[in-house]
Amino acid sequence: MSEKYRVQVPDLAFWQNLVPCQMGCPIRTDAGRYVQLIAEGKYEEAYLTARSPNPFASVCGRVCAAPCEDLCRRGKIDAPVSIRALKRFVTEKYGVESLAPDKQDELFAGKQEAGNKWRWHLPVQIQTRKNIVKNKKVAVIGSGPAGLSCAHDLALMGYHVTVFEATNIAGGMLRHGIPEYRLSRSLIDKEIDKIKGLGAEIRYNTPLSENFDIAELKQQGYESVFISVGTQRGRDLNIEGAQLDGVIKAIDYLININNGYRVNLGKKVLVIGGGFVAFDAARMALRGGPEAESPSIHEAVDAARVAMRAGAAEVHIASLESFTEMPVLRTAQGHEEFEEAQREGIVFHPQRGPKRFLSDNGKVKAVEFIGVTRTYDENGRFNPQYDAGHSEIFDTDSVILAIGQQTDLSFLKTSDGVELTPNKLIKIDPATLGTTAPGIFAGGDVAFGPRNIIDAVANGKRAALSIDEYLRGVKPQAFYNLLIEKIPTRQFTRPEDFEQLERQAPPTIDLQRRTGISEVEEGYNEAQARQQAERCLSCHIQTIYDAEKCVMCNRCVDICPEYCLKLVPFEQLDLDEATKSSLVQQYNLDPFQPASAMLKDDDTCIRCGLCALRCPTDAMTMEVFYYEEKES
Repeated sequence: MSEKYRVQVPDLAFWQNLVPCQMGCPIRTDAGRYVQLIAEGKYEEAYLTARSPNPFASVCGRVCAAPCEDLCRRGKIDAPVSIRALKRFVTEKYGVESLAPDKQDELFAGKQEAGNKWRWHLPVQIQTRKNIVKNKKVAVIGSGPAGLSCAHDLALMGYHVTVFEATNIAGGMLRHGIPEYRLSRSLIDKEIDKIKGLGAEIRYNTPLSENFDIAELKQQGYESVFISVGTQRGRDLNIEGAQLDGVIKAIDYLININNGYRVNLGKKVLVIGGGFVAFDAARMALRGGPEAESPSIHEAVDAARVAMRAGAAEVHIASLESFTEMPVLRTAQGHEEFEEAQREGIVFHPQRGPKRFLSDNGKVKAVEFIGVTRTYDENGRFNPQYDAGHSEIFDTDSVILAIGQQTDLSFLKTSDGVELTPNKLIKIDPATLGTTAPGIFAGGDVAFGPRNIIDAVANGKRAALSIDEYLRGVKPQAFYNLLIEKIPTRQFTRPEDFEQLERQAPPTIDLQRRTGISEVEEGYNEAQARQQAERCLSCHIQTIYDAEKCVMCNRCVDICPEYCLKLVPFEQLDLDEATKSSLVQQYNLDPFQPASAMLKDDDTCIRCGLCALRCPTDAMTMEVFYYEEKES
């Protein structure tokens, strides 16, 4: 029988290195846990763990930037675990794409131990907070991932939530900015229907404006407001010819395409930028879109759907960054995105800076580039250095600018009391997302600038907690419990050759089928998913060393396949005097007798358990660590 016990810990500082993938997730999804459950074939439990913190779990299984993978310890050995794709695997079994809303509710019903253990996770959120405050109205401005996540959690808490959406359809940049070949529109609809099913109301075609503003919302009885209008406008490039016909901002292009407008790009297209938006625009250009003038976001979402035309013959991406600096290539998922773009025929031109656009009768015909010697300075700040001696002319039929986005906050009035930052974002308290006006909160891109979808979801959930605390007039303090389970040594096993398994990207459809809205990436089948999940190093499992039982036989050091254990003389440790004194006192060390210390490199440990199996005195044990957040 395994031993289980719980201890309270002061903060999460110690946890950062123990389970890095979970700490890398902005909403603290226990990614390692659901990956390990998939490896065991426990798919329903895996889904509960993936969904409990995330109202957009099915969406994130397809398009999340996966910051959890950036911190995955397996990545320090070869390549990180494919956490995002494994989330898609379990959501396709139990998420909105496969189960009706009532069936999903049944999954969590009565399962006290389901999912994760944070205040904003299911089912903890429902059990501890629902209906504490009644008859309170909250307004959410914008129906992107931040706004809808906030509405989701507030509805679960029992609030009357109304989402005000400027267009005639919900989803924000999930719908308007992400190409359908990456994210099915029907999936977005199902996620939103789930949130509406909780009681959240969405009012369409209702933008905040001169005549319908925050003051009007307060008059209608809304006691708190969450602003999450996103960054709907592309940034301008302040060089000669930037206003020529044929030069279009990437965000405008994607909005037009995703809402049925034709954009005549010609046969040779150049995209300027090095991030995910640039890749989306380039890969969409290959698939094409209908022909029309570029309307505003509001006109685009009102347009009728029309058939897609054939794509461009050539698509090129030019970036200031070198390949090593390109944002997309800093993650394993980004590398896979880059490789898919190359397979589709996109040509890359790194370290190119646009100097001016050349015209022919008012339409762009070419771009003059100069060389870039460096994009970031020694401190990692964006500070391009140019080589004016290197100049080239690039002929093109059209240019798509993917160089960033900006906000439109024209609906805010001085009387609202909401201050802005010098970058024209809403000024907020990062801990609570509160603005300078009481009861008004802001999150997502409008407060932080363009970021990942999962960051927006985290902002919405944090705002929901803050709004709840504001309306209840409380300021609870969080504390953390550490749940520990000691595994009997002879019962600890790992999959055979798990340390040798290679990361495999999710399967994709054939190149010849990549037209229009065809979804490129396909999900893992069961065998593929379990094999990829078995690559997880199980960071929840810790190798615990009991110095009182150790007889310094050195067998654990000898058997370790990664050479991460070392038994060294105590006097060789580079410790400050206070720490040394504390250890001498704790272990009652005789200053005249030699003592030893066990050192372990956690970054290279693969949790194989051989050290525990080899130890003759059980000084080495394998113990599972989980934690939960509570509030006082």
